[in-house]
Amino acid sequence: MFSALARWLYKVAGWKLLGVVPDLPKAIWVLAPHNTNWDFPVGVGARATTRVWIQYLAKKELFTWYAGWFFRLLGGKPVNRSRANNLVDAIVDVFIQNEYLHICIPPEGTRSDVERLKTGFYYIALKADVPIILTGIDYPRKAVVLSEPLYMTGDYQKDMRPVYEFFSQIQGKKKEWLKRYEQTGLIS
Repeated sequence: MFSALARWLYKVAGWKLLGVVPDLPKAIWVLAPHNTNWDFPVGVGARATTRVWIQYLAKKELFTWYAGWFFRLLGGKPVNRSRANNLVDAIVDVFIQNEYLHICIPPEGTRSDVERLKTGFYYIALKADVPIILTGIDYPRKAVVLSEPLYMTGDYQKDMRPVYEFFSQIQGKKKEWLKRYEQTGLIS
């Protein structure tokens, strides 16, 4: 019921999904740019449109006593960003233990400008041997754009080039990590 409503609202608001939704049992959906609180409802609508149950990681501060139930209902998993807690290995174990699992991770880790991406999504995909699906929120076109599944090889620079190239094609506000790549071709 909720998914049908989310799909309908997404469409009525003029949004569309561009790209092919892969038929995979496991994947990490790498979502960027993450610039505004509107990313959440747009993402929920896009997820409903894919018809894939994609869970997501979010800062633990969202999971308060009064709102935590809502974010959990929508597939949210709280993350404590203030301490190192070996989150990569914990998520890898969850991927290994499940036959079907899709998780969305915003690699910027924040709506604020960042100079470099966090690398957790990369190491989770590599260690769990699951593909990543690049997911770009293109506000000027009112589109969520999907890439083909990408498998990581362990060569960080080589593996990240298609990631940077994909997000360079997404229109709208660009953060420092992407501006630097577009100007220099360097991946940090």
